[in-house]
Amino acid sequence: MLILFLVMLQNSVHAQHDPRPVFKGVQGKTLADSKQWFPEKLKAPQGAPNVIWILLDDVGFGASEAFGGLIGTPTIDSLAAKGLRYTNFHTCAICAPTRAALLTGRNSHAVSMGHHPELAVGEPGYNGDMPFEAGTVAEIFKENGYNTFALGKWHSTLPEEASPAGPYNRWPTGRGFEHFYGFLGGQTDQWHPLLIEETNQVNIEPNTKHLNDLITEKAIEYIANQKSADADKPFFLYFAPGATHAPHQVYKEWIDQYKGRFDMGWDKYREAVFKQQQQMGLLPAGTKLPPRQPGVKAWDALSKDEQKMFAHFMEVYAAYLSFTDHEIGRIVNYLKDIGQLDNTLIFLMIGDNGASKEGTYSGSAGAGNAIAPESPNGEGIQFLLSKYDKLGTEYTSPNYPLGWSQACNTPFRYWKSDANSEGGSHNPLIIFYPNGIKDKGSIRTQYGHVIDILPTTIDLTGIKVPDTINGYKQEPVQGISLAYSIDNATAASRHTTQYYEIHGGRAVYKDGWKAEVYHPRNIFSDSIKPDINFAAPPFDKDKWELYNLNEDWTETTDLASTYPEKLEALKTLFDSLAVANNVYPLKNYRQGLPAPFINPKTVLYGQSTARFKVNIGKGALSIISVIDINKPTDEGVLFAAGGIFGGVSLYIKENKIHLVVSDGRSDTTISSIQKLNTGNYAIKLAFTPEVANSRTVTIFINDEKISAADLGARAKQLSMAGSEGISVGKDMNSKVAEAYKGTYAFTGTMHRVTIEQEVK
Repeated sequence: MLILFLVMLQNSVHAQHDPRPVFKGVQGKTLADSKQWFPEKLKAPQGAPNVIWILLDDVGFGASEAFGGLIGTPTIDSLAAKGLRYTNFHTCAICAPTRAALLTGRNSHAVSMGHHPELAVGEPGYNGDMPFEAGTVAEIFKENGYNTFALGKWHSTLPEEASPAGPYNRWPTGRGFEHFYGFLGGQTDQWHPLLIEETNQVNIEPNTKHLNDLITEKAIEYIANQKSADADKPFFLYFAPGATHAPHQVYKEWIDQYKGRFDMGWDKYREAVFKQQQQMGLLPAGTKLPPRQPGVKAWDALSKDEQKMFAHFMEVYAAYLSFTDHEIGRIVNYLKDIGQLDNTLIFLMIGDNGASKEGTYSGSAGAGNAIAPESPNGEGIQFLLSKYDKLGTEYTSPNYPLGWSQACNTPFRYWKSDANSEGGSHNPLIIFYPNGIKDKGSIRTQYGHVIDILPTTIDLTGIKVPDTINGYKQEPVQGISLAYSIDNATAASRHTTQYYEIHGGRAVYKDGWKAEVYHPRNIFSDSIKPDINFAAPPFDKDKWELYNLNEDWTETTDLASTYPEKLEALKTLFDSLAVANNVYPLKNYRQGLPAPFINPKTVLYGQSTARFKVNIGKGALSIISVIDINKPTDEGVLFAAGGIFGGVSLYIKENKIHLVVSDGRSDTTISSIQKLNTGNYAIKLAFTPEVANSRTVTIFINDEKISAADLGARAKQLSMAGSEGISVGKDMNSKVAEAYKGTYAFTGTMHRVTIEQEVK
């Protein structure tokens, strides 16, 4: 693989590492006999373009109209019509590795992000700490006089470091972005997002806007402020909305536009899209449409109720993507209005991986999930239908069924996280640059990978890359610039070798040939229903396959037995690349994860929020809220964990104590009989250890037992804190209880909440 070596940034002051310069003037005893001197200020090259990277989430190859899909995306279409469509572009098959590879221009395992940071293990390729020796695009552009902004999804920081205690050096603002407005994890509720601005938590409740609205408005604000202060200074904008990752949530008026549009079902959708892709010249001659994935039922074999519900899932998803396209359009139109669009270089990556497989074969409404008809919980299509009118609202957290996922991946097989397949890693790319692209509206077929975006951007902007950033000697960028293809549609591919690996599934590509192996990841396989207890087979039992993508773009004919020598050569190549990039040791989905740390005693102070990783265990547990009621009308939430899809809330209303424990479907509410007067109180919740899937909770006020209840299976929801976290003195983001509005902040004095738990 060719390597783009970093070069020294000559004769300039570093933007981030800026030691005191040697004074080059004359320092006399008075200003009159002195000669003033100022160090040269860092400036971008004259006429350097603005740069925008747009990275969508969980969008398959065949979703958007620009690549033959049936979902309206007029902004994306416009960018493609005035730019270039790259049809042979690849990602890492899952979000965090793709983002790390994109931001650094290096392979994901080489920068320690072999999978999500939430699944970090103590191995160099998987520990979740993107090294400072692998400078990010923001750090590089800052060194070249650009302003740098990041909006939306980050997902590149370890959960234990994504708390208000930091450290902040691996947050966006610690990796070169001067402004950040978005969320740190892998997903968030679109109506009640876990928002961060710079390093501060943002309380936007009660919120009426979609997250796409919020980040778009903030992006325009950043651009407006910068251009107003210095119109000639370029900016780098990383715009990464949560869309279209679950939860699929969007305004009703967008959903209504798609009513009835997908009643034809996923089989006919695939056929229609495949035909359009052929007509648009997006597929090589001879490309075949693979059969439905095993486990996905034929649309005509579904019941009428299933067809009704499943079509609605797709209506919501399509609305979500169209709305996201609209928000991108707002940024594009703003740049046009202020005269900046022609000198703006835009890379639009339609997906960080293939379409999502997490919705199961029957989809999920989010209120408990795992609702396949054969679910042991007995929650099938009738439960889904009960959520029909709420799909897309704040009251559901939906994801569509696997049949629609494969449809959105047309023409490929498999899904997100299947690194072996084109369906997992083959995504559309659009490059738009009015001042730099002559062959507008044409197609490029050169092989590319997400690590190529950084060196391509460097080439097209003409900036230089320092060999040291913030004092850290930089490792080589591994990507290969696609700039050679901008003006040459027939140029031979320069990126000729690439490996892939996620959760043990792996592949290696070389000169059009691809060896790959599917490795079940404990949740799905081709013949096994969703089962978290499924034991993945040993790696040495995996069956390798061989495909000639030059003749078989969609991997329909396995040539392993026909060309065994070719297969062995590619397996040897994979091994060498795996060693070089820290891919080894291979691991199954959740294999090797360290036991979660449980602090036996945690004290949370008034009006604080521990929103990222507070583990409430299953042993004996007590939660004590110490408060003052200063006046008879004082009320509000004392303590809340989780949200609308499951959690716990302790609050005072009408002078009484109330405890709600929710599993997302139904609530258990315990209330005191006596009323609280003004004074000092210690209100204690005591949870017994879970026995036989049952647990009780008792409320004490100043050590006096007030009430108790059996929570049954709902006890598991006491671990929901990881989703929305724990709030003290208010209920942040989506609320646990319907009995109050908004955050319902406590109007008395909240001193502290002490959590004590048994550590097993």
